[in-house]
Amino acid sequence: MMGGSYAGNAGVFLIQTLFGLYTGAVMIRFLLALVRADFYNPVSQFLVKITNPPLKPLRRIIPGVLGIDLASVILMLALQAAELMLVGALKGVTFHLAGLAVLTVAELLSLVVSIYFISILIQVVLSWISPGGHNPAASLLYNLNEPLLGRARRLLPPIQGFDLSPIIVLILLQLLTFLLVAPMRDLGRSLSFG
Repeated sequence: MMGGSYAGNAGVFLIQTLFGLYTGAVMIRFLLALVRADFYNPVSQFLVKITNPPLKPLRRIIPGVLGIDLASVILMLALQAAELMLVGALKGVTFHLAGLAVLTVAELLSLVVSIYFISILIQVVLSWISPGGHNPAASLLYNLNEPLLGRARRLLPPIQGFDLSPIIVLILLQLLTFLLVAPMRDLGRSLSFG
């Protein structure tokens, strides 16, 4: 009896890890395209190579609109919904369509927040370890984060050479989690299980 719950937990972990990594790769590719990052970068090329198999056929059916890659958006929504349904099936939970839709969007927003949170922390650490150093990953981090950090820098310019923009953005990302993502998750659960 107990072995079943261990296998179920292992299954949930495996599903969340595999789907999370792949959805994350699609999300990072989407965000890098949105900020017009360098796609000749080796890191970008890796993301393109692993995400092209499902995206190429989808792009033939779903065109981009106003510079937004809708095929990537549809793929992320499908992957996230599939992950939720598979985990739900292992846990014996079924979703109502409205609840699944809201939870899917909430989880993708949470993923965006996590990607920016982690990438900003990495960029800050790299700036301490190797200031002015250049490597492909650092260049992509700059491209990804500068739209947010640049806006924060306009609100609070560097003080005595200290750039506080990462702190502002990290605080805002946490607030976004508390004020938008968490209520959306609660709404999705109530629509599914309520």
